[in-house]
Amino acid sequence: SQSRDKSYNTNICGNSSQFTELLIQSENDGVINDWYRALMDTISTHAWESDEAIEEDMPESPGAEKQDKEKEQRDSKKSRAMKSSTSMDASDNKKTRIKLKKFLTRRPTLQTVRDKGYIKDQVFGCSLSDLCQRENTSVPSFVTMCIDHVENNALNVDGLYRVSGNLAVIQKLRFAVNHDEKVNLEEGKWEDIHVTTGALKMFFRELPEPLFTYGLFHDFVNSIKIPDYKQRVQSIKERVKQLPKPNQDTMQVLFKHLRRVIDHGEENRMTTQSVAIVFGPTLLRPETETWNMAVHMVYQNQIVELILLEYEGIFR
Repeated sequence: SQSRDKSYNTNICGNSSQFTELLIQSENDGVINDWYRALMDTISTHAWESDEAIEEDMPESPGAEKQDKEKEQRDSKKSRAMKSSTSMDASDNKKTRIKLKKFLTRRPTLQTVRDKGYIKDQVFGCSLSDLCQRENTSVPSFVTMCIDHVENNALNVDGLYRVSGNLAVIQKLRFAVNHDEKVNLEEGKWEDIHVTTGALKMFFRELPEPLFTYGLFHDFVNSIKIPDYKQRVQSIKERVKQLPKPNQDTMQVLFKHLRRVIDHGEENRMTTQSVAIVFGPTLLRPETETWNMAVHMVYQNQIVELILLEYEGIFR
C-alpha cells in the first residue's frame, strides 16, 4: 500500500525478457491483498511455462544438448512439486475434517450450556408456558412489574397505552430484562410511563403464540358472531377456560388492570373501545394472515371489548 490513495505497484514478467510495470489502485486494503495473492499465485503457477516459452523461442546453440538436460531436470522438479502439493492438500483436508468432526461430537447441547449458566433464556420472545415454568409462577414477573408500576404512578396519564413511547428507550428496557439485569422502573431512565406501557405491549406482541392461542382463534371469532348476547358471553367464557393455565391467569391479571385504566377514563381518556383497539391485534391474531385481515381485526377488537365489559362474569 503506497501513498494516501492506497495504490499498489508491482512488476510482472511477460512472455519476453522485458518487464512490464503495472499500477493497480484501490482504496480497499482487502481488495489490494486479494489482488496481490492472486498475482503471486498466478506467477508461481506459470513460472515454469514462461521459462519454457522463452527457451522455445531461442535458436539452437552448441549448448542445446545441455539445455535439454536442464529442461528435463526442471520438468522432473516441477512434477515432484505438484505431486507434493497435491499430497499436502489432501492431508490438510483430511486433518480439517477430523478436527471438525471431533469439535461437533464434543460440542455440548444447548440444554447443557443453559444448565451451566452460560446462556440464559430470554423473557421477550419466550413462550408463556416456558417462561412461567422457569419463574415458577402463572403470570410472568415482567407483566406484573409493569402493571404495578402503571397502577401506582400513571392511571391518570392522558393516552395511557395509546401514546407510543420512545422506541430506542423501550428497546433498552427490553435488552435489560432479557439479560437478567435488575430493572427498577422507578429509575430516571425509565421515567416516561409510555416506555413501560410500550414495553408491556411489545412483550405480548413478541410471544411466539399470542395470549389467545392460535388454535382457538377461529373459535373465539365464531363465539363473537353469536347473535344472542348472553350466549355470546357464555361462549367466550368457555373459550377462555380452554386456554392453558398461564394464558388464563395472565389474561385475568391483564384485563383486571385494563379495567382499572378504563375506570380512570375521565383523566386518561381511555374508553373500553379505545383499549380494545389498542390490545385487540396484540393479544389475538390468526396464525396465517389472509385477505380478510381487516375483518379479523374487527372481531379481535370486539372480543377484547366484550371481555373487558364482562370481566367479572367471564373470570368468575
